[in-house]
Amino acid sequence: MASQSTRAVGVDIGGTGIKAGIVDLAEGVLVSDRVKVSTPEGAEPDDVLAAVREVLDRLGVGDDHSIPLGVAFPAIVKGGRTLSAANVSDRWIGFEAERFFTEGLGRKIHFANDADVAGIAEVRYGAARGKAGLTILTTLGTGIGTAVLYDGVLIPNSELGHVQRARHGRDAEAYAAYSAMERDHLTWKKWAKRLQWYYSHIEFLFSPDLFVVGGGVSKHADEFLPLLQLNTPIVPAVHRNNAGIIGAAALAAD
Repeated sequence: MASQSTRAVGVDIGGTGIKAGIVDLAEGVLVSDRVKVSTPEGAEPDDVLAAVREVLDRLGVGDDHSIPLGVAFPAIVKGGRTLSAANVSDRWIGFEAERFFTEGLGRKIHFANDADVAGIAEVRYGAARGKAGLTILTTLGTGIGTAVLYDGVLIPNSELGHVQRARHGRDAEAYAAYSAMERDHLTWKKWAKRLQWYYSHIEFLFSPDLFVVGGGVSKHADEFLPLLQLNTPIVPAVHRNNAGIIGAAALAAD
């Protein structure tokens, strides 16, 4: 049934917000309002599950088990288990998350890393579509999520937002995520200097053919991307902060 679906639901769980929408799978666009609630303080499993139920109810699909459902989560995901906890409770580490959501929602789901599903959205419907070679998508938000794609094929669970800054004792996302810009009251120009360090470092390590920049701040890409000097082309994500919803839905329907 899922393979014949023309629509699916995507839920994108982040460190500060939980977003959901109904997606047209042919076009890769939302055909509903985007529903959003704040991520519960502490992001404990039971509270996150309740918030996911809320967004599904607000979309009117809480009891509709005929439509495929994909859930994206900010963690390493292997075999349905979350093996890390980026900006959520440490209880998610080693947690049977896919089974938890399946039982809690009373339905089958597809469960995956949030940046990976954003990468799927961009390779199927957006800025990385038809691109050969190595594409690295980054989502700039509470942290830095990454998706690595080679000739359109996802290499899952990259965590390039956690590369370390030598001698500084912090990882890249603590230094250069959008949340760092807000926390340290940086101008676009000062934040771009931090991003320059980050993208130059990733460029040296991987020699990519394309960078795609997603996350909510990508709607302001003209403010900071032109300030970066890289050998690799760098472009904003077509689907911006909806990429997680769209990618989660697309994978659920596969």
